[in-house]
Amino acid sequence: MSAPLIGRKPRAQRGVALVMVLWLCILLTVVGGAFAFSMRNEALASRNAVSLAQARAAADGAIDRTTFELLRPRTQQSWKPDGASHRWNDGDTLVVASARDESSKLDLNTAAEPLLKSMFTNIGGLTDVEASAIVDAIVDWRDADDLRRPNGAEAGDYRSANSKYTPSNSAFESVGELSRVLGMTPALYARVAGSLTVHSRQSGINPATASRETLLAFPGATPEIVDEYVTRRDEALASDLGVPPFPPAQGYAANAVPVWRIRAEAVRPDGVTFVREAVVRATADPRRPFYALLWTEGAQAPAPDAPASAAASAPAPDGSTRPAAPTAKPESDARRS
Repeated sequence: MSAPLIGRKPRAQRGVALVMVLWLCILLTVVGGAFAFSMRNEALASRNAVSLAQARAAADGAIDRTTFELLRPRTQQSWKPDGASHRWNDGDTLVVASARDESSKLDLNTAAEPLLKSMFTNIGGLTDVEASAIVDAIVDWRDADDLRRPNGAEAGDYRSANSKYTPSNSAFESVGELSRVLGMTPALYARVAGSLTVHSRQSGINPATASRETLLAFPGATPEIVDEYVTRRDEALASDLGVPPFPPAQGYAANAVPVWRIRAEAVRPDGVTFVREAVVRATADPRRPFYALLWTEGAQAPAPDAPASAAASAPAPDGSTRPAAPTAKPESDARRS
């Protein structure tokens, strides 16, 4: 018998080595693939972050531009706080901005009580008794005393209801604070929040710029009366004529104030979108012509194929369109000094 060759491995050992090499190759392939996938996600996230920052900067700039346009001397081509949309391109970013007079809503802190009650009956769907109770609770929340109104609610009533908070006995700081008032349900809040503000400081509503829904808050207003008025108002605005009077607003109409709610939406070519909503008040100080009362991120338009969020009609010569009034959402407490 011949002796085995020195250094020669058995065939079984060579097979095991081959299998180990194959498994190592598979492992390295999996690790390399996972690393490549992770790097791809990191690159996409970085690109989206940059695009979002660019969209945010464009939307913030649009707020400033819209305010500047509203502060300019009035001409036929001037921008107006009537909800009309204005489109332009900021580099390769599409920007759409609109402004509405904040007196087009009902101020929670200064509104006349009959107007508040009418809003809860006409828009909120409450009975007269239920509306009176919620109005009394609102007044008890915002007044400085602890005296309970006939149908209202003060600290003792909140404690009896096992509430974690009591009335602030001061002015509402945001519309969202209304949801804490005793008797306010989420469904009722959702119906009325879009018609409310805390920034106009008016006892009434400006019918010239109010949305269809808010116009229903006036005592005696019906859907038929409101629809007829909105049609006549839109026709007058399209012809640059004076806005006709709204009969139910008699005694509760407010004048326009230099406080505007501005919505700016910036859309990047890759679809990244940022919406900025702000409420600004104009001043007489040339060193600080305006300041922000509210500065928050807004909701995007519901239709993905219409990023401008404007139900646009035929564009006007200045590039603006007059969309239907958007449905407002509860505002946040975010503010910009």
